[in-house]
Amino acid sequence: MISATVESRSADSAHMTEISFQTIQTNGISMRIAEAGTGPLVLFIHGWPESWYSWRHQLTGLAEAGYRVIAPDMRGYGDTDAPAEASQYSVDILAKDVVGILDALGEDKATLVGHDWGAMVVWNTALFHPERFNGVIGMSVPYVPRSDRPPLEIWQETMGDNFFYINYHNEPNGVAEAEYDADPEGMITRLYTSPDTPRHDPEITDPKRAAGGFIERIGEPKEMPAWITQEELDYYINEFKRSGFRGGVNYYRNFDTNWHLTEGVDPVVQIPSAFISGAADMVIGGADEAGLRAMMEPQMSDLREITLIPAMGHWVQQEAPTETNQAVVRFIKSL
Repeated sequence: MISATVESRSADSAHMTEISFQTIQTNGISMRIAEAGTGPLVLFIHGWPESWYSWRHQLTGLAEAGYRVIAPDMRGYGDTDAPAEASQYSVDILAKDVVGILDALGEDKATLVGHDWGAMVVWNTALFHPERFNGVIGMSVPYVPRSDRPPLEIWQETMGDNFFYINYHNEPNGVAEAEYDADPEGMITRLYTSPDTPRHDPEITDPKRAAGGFIERIGEPKEMPAWITQEELDYYINEFKRSGFRGGVNYYRNFDTNWHLTEGVDPVVQIPSAFISGAADMVIGGADEAGLRAMMEPQMSDLREITLIPAMGHWVQQEAPTETNQAVVRFIKSL
């Protein structure tokens, strides 16, 4: 087992908290997990393009609050196995990966938290395996009603010849990951920004897919936001230099598969739930608490709290770690 120390950025603590690492076996793969603290188990699931490291402030903050905190490199990322086949990233398989973490640690139950793609994973894990979790929090990506048609069919019809990154991730021959693997620094640097980050003009402004790929459609930041240091940014970049982007992109290749998997499944999440987002996160499109509650509540038996953190963007747990940790702990204490 390896260990590291990470400085807490919580408002009331500035000491060093130890994070340890181990490799476990879950659902037929080897998975690296980061761990800190002792107490009731809280499991954090990252999104795209991320890492266990996205939860560094939650590992320290919740450990200091009296919890055992686990954050894995998900299937396809970092030091966790990354099957090449897209079929190995469907949401039922990802849910079994998550449940397998509890089994490997000898834990019966946990509180489950997921961000971005991790939110979609935890919503569905709670749907398929409610008996293993006492509560679930999704971050940035709400739990939305199941569409009446396969999602890719809708997006391809809607976008036509225009560029849309999800459609791009589903093009044949791995064009998306080839672009990102060729320039991990350009990809990560452009994505890990805040809503108010000043940018240069993008190199590609033509909306047509034929004009090019993804990276050059995003304006290069003139400066990085205060919430991420160069050292932290370099950690992400180096992780993707090692592992590549294919594993993460493969999640996007299963939207239609996931749609078929949930056909006939009761869509209501039966365990207590909550939602956290930056109020300025483009994913929620300016929705307020009332709008989000109206969308999510019909599919949740016990939606307890929606927390929108003012002015924060998509990377909310890193942009506003203190507020995020407070919301997570408040939810856990309500269970």
